[in-house]
Amino acid sequence: MKPSLHRVLADEGFRLFFPLAALHAALWPLLWVALWSFDLPFARQIPPGIWHANEMIFGAWGAALLGFLTTAAPEWTDTPRLRGRPLWVLAGLWGLARIAGLLGADALILPATAAELAWLVLLLAYFLKVSLEQRSTRLLSFAGWLFALTLAGLMARMAMLAGQAEPAAEWLRIAGLVFLGLLSLALARITVPVTNIVLDPSESTSPFRPHPGRLNLSAGLVALALIGQVAGLSPAVAGFLWIAAGAAFMDRMAEGFVGPEAFRAEIMVLMAAAGFSGAGLLGLGAAALGAPWAEAGPLHLALMGGLGLGVLAVLAIAGRFHTRQGLGLNWQTRAAFVLAGAAVLLRALPEMGLMPWPPGPLHLLAALFWAAAFLLWLADYWPAIRRLP
Repeated sequence: MKPSLHRVLADEGFRLFFPLAALHAALWPLLWVALWSFDLPFARQIPPGIWHANEMIFGAWGAALLGFLTTAAPEWTDTPRLRGRPLWVLAGLWGLARIAGLLGADALILPATAAELAWLVLLLAYFLKVSLEQRSTRLLSFAGWLFALTLAGLMARMAMLAGQAEPAAEWLRIAGLVFLGLLSLALARITVPVTNIVLDPSESTSPFRPHPGRLNLSAGLVALALIGQVAGLSPAVAGFLWIAAGAAFMDRMAEGFVGPEAFRAEIMVLMAAAGFSGAGLLGLGAAALGAPWAEAGPLHLALMGGLGLGVLAVLAIAGRFHTRQGLGLNWQTRAAFVLAGAAVLLRALPEMGLMPWPPGPLHLLAALFWAAAFLLWLADYWPAIRRLP
């Protein structure tokens, strides 16, 4: 007899959380733009833009993080994977936190805050528990970034509870940049095996070996820039630190140039994630040094483009491996990469003065492209996700 759907979804973290991440990433921005016209029906104390930032960082990217880490940690440490009730508990807490953000319900901030912090703390505790039991340091870098993300989320939620929009926006901005640190760690661990399989499908050799000194360079420089920002360094110093972090992401993108195989979709999407992150951080640093654009444009390049393409890369590549399909992406997922990239460029470049404003409702067009990207991925992968091999 075939197992029921709820048992299949709870068999491994990616089966449950990857579809949730895709649905949330696709539908929340589209509803906010197309249905609510950048408003939310019950937003009174907290501006809708604050809810938008929170839902993308801790909603869409949070679900992707849950799926990736609960799937990767057992693989990295050779321990039994989380399955069944623990995954449903994490999903329930994550979903409870989303209810307030769906409608901008200020009255639900307190229970949403409790639920949000609960899944973050549980995920961090799981990583620390596995590390202690295995006497392994492989997860500690992720645990450190998870702690920073939890702290930024706590500060943002406390500001929202107090009705302080500006501090909430600043801490959400920091949380998004912390996510870039997590992305850089994930890219460092995904890019090497993927590139080696592309270069040698037999997996008998390892022709791609990046310079070990640059393995965690982007994460380290993001951490340094965040410390400088929290410490209150001058805008000029902070700007140069973000430019250095952006250059490190560009260096990671350059690692993808491995000959003709660089044009494989799996390599190109990883390069695009690093490239968008680097371009966004370079633009953010330039804005602090007087460039003629606001921070919103480069932030969207980094947090929508870098994280968005990075999440799609994780959904596609990890989804293929863990459903026993191997590399080789279908046209739906390739189209998803293109649509997501187009959405990012439409959202960020006109605002920065680097692209003419196209005719029509710009943000609606970007939201439609963005939603189509994640829904195409879901349509491509759902048959494999809902079926155990």
